[in-house]
Amino acid sequence: MKKVYESAAEALNDLLFDGMFIAAGGFGLCGIPELLLQAIKDNGARNLTFASNNAGVDDFGIGILLQSRQVKKMISSYVGENAEFMRQYLSGELEVEFNPQGTLAERMRAAGCGIPGFYTKTGVGTVIAEGKEHREFNGETYILEEGLSVDLSIVKAWKADATGNLMFRKTARNFNPLAAMCGKVCVVEVEEIVPTGSLDGDHIHLPGVYVHRIIQGTHEKRIEQRTTRAAA
Repeated sequence: MKKVYESAAEALNDLLFDGMFIAAGGFGLCGIPELLLQAIKDNGARNLTFASNNAGVDDFGIGILLQSRQVKKMISSYVGENAEFMRQYLSGELEVEFNPQGTLAERMRAAGCGIPGFYTKTGVGTVIAEGKEHREFNGETYILEEGLSVDLSIVKAWKADATGNLMFRKTARNFNPLAAMCGKVCVVEVEEIVPTGSLDGDHIHLPGVYVHRIIQGTHEKRIEQRTTRAAA
């Protein structure tokens, strides 16, 4: 089965459609699948729902799809640093479902493991719990959260072999393995494709069984908030 494609556009060619549900890896501006997001923008698919920790910034990450009005709903934990997101949300143009960060991560992981739902104490007694099933365990109240099964997962990794085994570099690991697990199809962009068998099995962060398509590309290394101190 061929997994390596020449470009993001080729890898996504027959997968995108209006109204689809996409999970995207990344945290802040770290580990964002920017090449795949640009290809989705270029494709023009609209009315998209994204599950992602955040929505990037105005001109990077999912932010570029907000600018082109291709996103109708975000399922996220943190939505700061994006003025267009704020404008669309406050004006009622964009639907937003807020999830505690750990809950969002577990919803992705659960779906990837075939678990339809799980109980958590996080959010009990807040707006997060409204409309959700409550249940008592050992005298404590929990709410039911459903796994997030999506049409497409897009993630970014450091290295891959041709069978799709992945390694992530440091904090770029973040939501990427979890997002990769919950899609019917998973497309990955990597910095380097290495010969099959060259990755140490103990160092593989995500096995190739979850990965359907891979592209290699050049990526931008952005700093979200640059802070410095005055010279002594």
